[in-house]
Amino acid sequence: MALTIDEILVADPAAAWTAAGFDVDADGVCRVGSVRIRLVGKDRGTGIIGWSLRDFDGTDVDGIPSTPSRTEPPLPGAHPSGVVDIDHVVMMSPDLERTVAALSSAGVQPRRERDTELGGRPVRQIFYRLGAVVLEVIGSPETRADGPASLWGITYTVADIDDAAAFLGELTSRVKDAVQPGRRITTLRHQRLGMSVPSAFISAPILG
Repeated sequence: MALTIDEILVADPAAAWTAAGFDVDADGVCRVGSVRIRLVGKDRGTGIIGWSLRDFDGTDVDGIPSTPSRTEPPLPGAHPSGVVDIDHVVMMSPDLERTVAALSSAGVQPRRERDTELGGRPVRQIFYRLGAVVLEVIGSPETRADGPASLWGITYTVADIDDAAAFLGELTSRVKDAVQPGRRITTLRHQRLGMSVPSAFISAPILG
């Protein structure tokens, strides 16, 4: 099995994403690289409310609504912000061991992990590869809690990080060095636009 993301369901209005420099089709789908982001409006909730996965056989991944898909990847959209792909999707886990087991059952294994801090608290990041997209799972290495995992945020690769920041102006934070060597990143002030998904833009990986 080669689990890949077909579609991400987001409870946001299309107009908010258009204002953030994304090209959105008439049917509310934003095509980013090999992934469709379907914008279903605020009536469905908030944030990322589910996804569909190729080579998947089930109804959820650790509580995240998930549906099987056999749809071929879309043609990428042309986004005014310069977005060319999804670099990674962030999944928050209240119980890392349980989430890792759920992903293993879905057919994917961790590639690497890293211990760091978030808000002054220790967290562990566990990284998976879902086709062209990295899945970054974040949770406490020490404690467990009840409740489902959740898809929290998305970081997008852009053709030119400085052009993207200039295009969005005060809607982005200062461009700074990313954790990944040689790359730079800026955070979108998404709430100003009525978006409910934390979003960031990152420069392309250094090849070689």
